[in-house]
This record gives sequence, structure tokens and C-alpha cells, in this order.
Amino acid sequence: MARKESVTRKILSEGAFELLKEQGMEMLTARKLAGYIGCSTQPIFRIYSSMDDLADEMFIKASEYYENYCINYSRTNSIPFVDLALCYISFAKEEPNLFKLLFMSKHNEEVTMYNLLNGKEGGFVIRELRRIPNLDMNYAEVIFMKVFVFMHGIACMVTNGEFDLTDDETLNMLKSVITQFIS
Repeated sequence: MARKESVTRKILSEGAFELLKEQGMEMLTARKLAGYIGCSTQPIFRIYSSMDDLADEMFIKASEYYENYCINYSRTNSIPFVDLALCYISFAKEEPNLFKLLFMSKHNEEVTMYNLLNGKEGGFVIRELRRIPNLDMNYAEVIFMKVFVFMHGIACMVTNGEFDLTDDETLNMLKSVITQFIS
């Protein structure tokens, strides 16, 4: 009778994702993962053909995690894009390693930052654009780009510990700048 395998794909995937969240993608090695979940490296390479395959799976898990984070983020502001920006910045603050993987690292050409930000089903960006009264669709891309560059800059500063404004100061800044962008 064959021995039952105790280390499953689910165990490896969940362990890898927790390690990624705690230490970052650059620290997700076979040896570290094996030590983290308490096994040898053999089950990792039995289940994944390479660490690149595991990395691809982690990217998908991280993007799904981000989309769920956005779906569950509270929306309270009447100014378009403010809540989206706050969500993005909060994600960078709460999950800096996932943020860096998704929004500060190179990935394949099929995955754009816009697609990640907009979400598979959520249409987060499209929903915000629709909230702008009398929007000239020829100007929609320009508005989005200005908002994105601004909120991405703040989020990157947050992940590096270079942004020290309070939540209220951040909210007021976003409201002021985004109002200028959309008027």
C-alpha cells in the first residue's frame, strides 16, 4: 500500500502565501518554505515543477486577495476615486509585501497594473469614472492617470515608511487633489 502524502498542495500554497505576506517574495525560497511548514524541500518539487510555478500561483493568490480586500473596503466618500485611493493606500500599509509583489514588481505583459487595480469582476476604476458628473470620456484616461500616479506615489511611500501623514490628513489631501483632477 502506498504511503499517504502528508504535505499537500494546499498546505504548501497556504504556507507559501503566509511566508510571502510576512517576508516578501524575495524570501520565498524552497528552503525557507520547507522550514516554515516543517518539511523537506522534496514535497515542494514533487508538487511544483519549479519555484516559478509556485511564484505564479502566489501572484494569482495575491491578486485575488487584493480584489477581495477592495470588495470589502468601506466606501463613504462622495468624491469619486477617494475611496479607491484610500483602499489602495490602506492595502499598501496593511500588506506591504503583497503590495510590492502586485504593484511594484515586473510581471508578464498580460497583467497590467490597471487590470489589477480595476479587478476581474469589480470594475473598481470604471465604477469611479461613472461617478464623475458629465464626464467627457475622451478625458477619462487622463483623469485616471493623474489619480493613479498620485495614489500610487503615496502607497509606495507608505510601504517604505516615508509617508507620515495621519489618516485625516491623507483623506483631506486626496479630496483636495482629486477634486482638482476631476473638475
